[in-house]
Amino acid sequence: MPKAAAVANHPFWPRDLSIPNYIPNDRSMIEIVTFLFSVSGLFVLVAWALTGQKVAGGRLSSWRRLALCWFTVCGFIHGVIEGWFALYYPIIPGDQSFLSQLWKEYSKGDSRYVIADNFTVCMETVTACLWGPFSLWIVMAFLFNRPYRFILQLIVSLGQLYGAVLYFYTEHRDGYIHSEYGHPIYFWFYFVFMNVLWIVIPFILILDSWSQLSNTQALSDKTQKHKSK
Repeated sequence: MPKAAAVANHPFWPRDLSIPNYIPNDRSMIEIVTFLFSVSGLFVLVAWALTGQKVAGGRLSSWRRLALCWFTVCGFIHGVIEGWFALYYPIIPGDQSFLSQLWKEYSKGDSRYVIADNFTVCMETVTACLWGPFSLWIVMAFLFNRPYRFILQLIVSLGQLYGAVLYFYTEHRDGYIHSEYGHPIYFWFYFVFMNVLWIVIPFILILDSWSQLSNTQALSDKTQKHKSK
């Protein structure tokens, strides 16, 4: 019995994980989730207002403005939230900073974040260092009508999609042992829903980039044919 109690000194799965430096959160789930969605919502509102102004290429469509809202939120999540993990993953289990507590709460859906799993650390570091700044670069590129804007969108969306697929696939191969399988909040909301967004939305944006770049190339080819006559 004492042994079982020692094993269960944390809320993470599998239950026999050894996390000797773990300190329970003193912030509630509601506080943490409310913070995340409130700040993300604020960035959406700011991006929506900013992209509603007349930009270098004229007025942006509602669809394009929504896409830029997405990349603005990505800049925040990749750069700040995931950037925190990339910097402080060794101390997160025992740290009581707000963002460390956010990661401990999320780890109830994927305990790889409190055990510094190699794949998770590498993936989040790349995401924070590349896709965070690049996401904000995309927003600026569209606001100033830069010719490389769809190339950036394609690169970042491909990177996000690839990372999300690997994220799910590595856990699938592990047998979903790092979460309470089937739990409505920890498994379906934290692990599945909050990550599947980075499959669905990047896939749509990849198709969008493909269409835009293909049309541009077709127009360029047509122009070259006329010049050669």
